Amino acid sequence: MIILDEIIRMRFRNELTLNNYLNSNEELIFHENYDRAVKDVESEFGKRYHMIINGRRINSSRTFIDTSPIDRRIRLGYFPTATKKQVLTAIRAAKTAFEKWGKTSYESRVNICYTAADIISTRKFELAAWISYENGKNRFEAVADVDEAIDFIRYYSKEMEKKTGFVFKTSMAGSNEVSKSLMKPYGVWGVISPFNFPIAILSGMSIAVLVTGNTVVLKPASDTPIIGSLFVEILKKAGLPDGVINLVTGPGEMIGKVLVDSLDIAGIVFTGSKIVGHKIMEDSSTVMRRPVIAELGGKNPVIVTENADINKAAEGITKAAFGYSGQKCSACSRVYVQKNVKKLLVQKLVENSKKITIGNPLEQDVFMGPLINLNAYTNYQKFIKIASRDGHIIFGGGAKRQDTLKYGYYVEPTIVDNLSKHNLLFKEELFVPILCVAEYKDFEEALRLCNESEYGLTSGIYSTKKEEIDRFLENSKSGVVYVNRSVSATTGAMVGSQPFGGWKESGTTGKGTGGPYYLTQFLREQSQTIVS
Repeated sequence: MIILDEIIRMRFRNELTLNNYLNSNEELIFHENYDRAVKDVESEFGKRYHMIINGRRINSSRTFIDTSPIDRRIRLGYFPTATKKQVLTAIRAAKTAFEKWGKTSYESRVNICYTAADIISTRKFELAAWISYENGKNRFEAVADVDEAIDFIRYYSKEMEKKTGFVFKTSMAGSNEVSKSLMKPYGVWGVISPFNFPIAILSGMSIAVLVTGNTVVLKPASDTPIIGSLFVEILKKAGLPDGVINLVTGPGEMIGKVLVDSLDIAGIVFTGSKIVGHKIMEDSSTVMRRPVIAELGGKNPVIVTENADINKAAEGITKAAFGYSGQKCSACSRVYVQKNVKKLLVQKLVENSKKITIGNPLEQDVFMGPLINLNAYTNYQKFIKIASRDGHIIFGGGAKRQDTLKYGYYVEPTIVDNLSKHNLLFKEELFVPILCVAEYKDFEEALRLCNESEYGLTSGIYSTKKEEIDRFLENSKSGVVYVNRSVSATTGAMVGSQPFGGWKESGTTGKGTGGPYYLTQFLREQSQTIVS
C-alpha cells in the first residue's frame, strides 16, 4: 500500500508559501513568522563559521567578515579564508567520497534530498531572514528564494524517480544479446554560486550534482556565505555522507583557479558574470575536456506594441526591472515600445515607479532594498553619468542617504529615455535598477533590436494581436520568453513550469534549470550489452 508521503512525492508541486498563506487568509501569520525569524537570527550575529571538508569543521589562519548590505555596520559573521591546500583537500575528500556515493542507489540519494527539502521547508522563515540580512531581499523575495530551493530539490528528485535513475532497456541487436542504456555520474564537480539567489541557485546546482551521484566542492558567493554554510549543515542533518559535499569559503578568483586547474575536477557548474564564466571555460579547456555548465547573465528586452494592454505592460515591466533592485540576470533592462503608445507607457512606468518604497527590506512595506556592495553602487553611479550625458533620465537617478540608509547602498529605480539604441546602456548587463526605453517604428525593427544583443536569456512581449505574438515566439532568440505577463515581464520563472536557461552568451548548454533536460548534463551515457 502506497503511503501518503509517497503519493505526494509522485506529483511535483511548487512550494508557493505566500500564496498558501493568502489563500488561507493568514497573511498576518506570514508576517509574524518572518518578523519572529528576524529577531531569532539577530541573536546569531557575530558567530564564527567554518568550512566543512570531509564532514569536519575546518578553520583557517585568515578570516573575512560577512557584513549586511542593509547596514554595513552589522557584522553577520566571520568566515575562514581557504588556502590552496585546503581547497585541494576538499577536492580529494570529494573524490574519495565519490567511489561510494556514485554507486549508491538513486533511491537512497533521492530520499536524502527529500529529507533535506523537508528540513528547509520547516526552517524557511529562518533562512529567509538570513537572506534578507545577507543580500538585502525583502521578505517576499527572500521567502520565494527559499521556496525555489525546495522546488529544485523536489523537482530533481522527482525527475530521478520518473527516469528510474536514467536506466533504460534498449532493443536487442542479436537473439542472444541483452542491452541497456544507463547514465552514470562524472565524479567531482566544482559548484560556484552567486549572491542574488543565495539558496535557490546554490541548491539547484548542488542538488543536481548530488542527486545524479556526483560529489561537490561548493564555493558560495563571498557576500552570502552564511546561507551556503546552513545549506551544507542541513544536508549533513538529512543524512548526506561525509565528503559528498565540501564547503570552501574565500575569494572566488583563487578558489576558482584551484578548481579549474585540478585534474580531479570532472565538471564545473557556475552562475555569474560573462567575464568570469568565459575565464573559467577558457582556462578549463587548457587543462582537460570536461563539461562547464554556466549561466552568464542577460540583457533582457520587452516589446510593447500599439495593440498592448498598457497597464498590464507597465505593471509587468516595473516588477521585472526593479524587483530586487535589478540584481537579477533575468531583469528587464530595455524596452522597445511602438511610437504611438510610447508616451502613455512611459507615463504609466513613472507612475508605478513613484509608488515603489525604498528602504530597509526587513520592513513589511519595502519593495526595494539596497544594492549588494560598493562595486554595484559604483556601477550604478557610472551608468547614471552615462544616462545623463547621452540621454534623459525621466525618473530616479539618485541615492537614498537619509538616516540609517546612509550605511547601505540604497538607490532609486531609474528610467532613461532618448538614448541611442546602440548606447552602452542598451548593450551591457547592468545588474542595477536602470531601465532604458526606446521607440520603434515597425514590428520587424523591434524584433531585430531584441535579438541583436549578444545575450539571450529572457524576453517578453505585450500585444493582443495574434500575428505579433506568433511572430515574436517564432523569432525570439532567448531561452525563456513570456507573453502578456503582468506578474513580471521577464523574471520569476517557476521550477517545473518554465525551465530557465539562456541562449548565445547567456548560457553554455541551452538546457534550463528546473526543466526535464537539466540533470542529463551531470551524467554520461554508457551502453551495456551482455551476450548469453
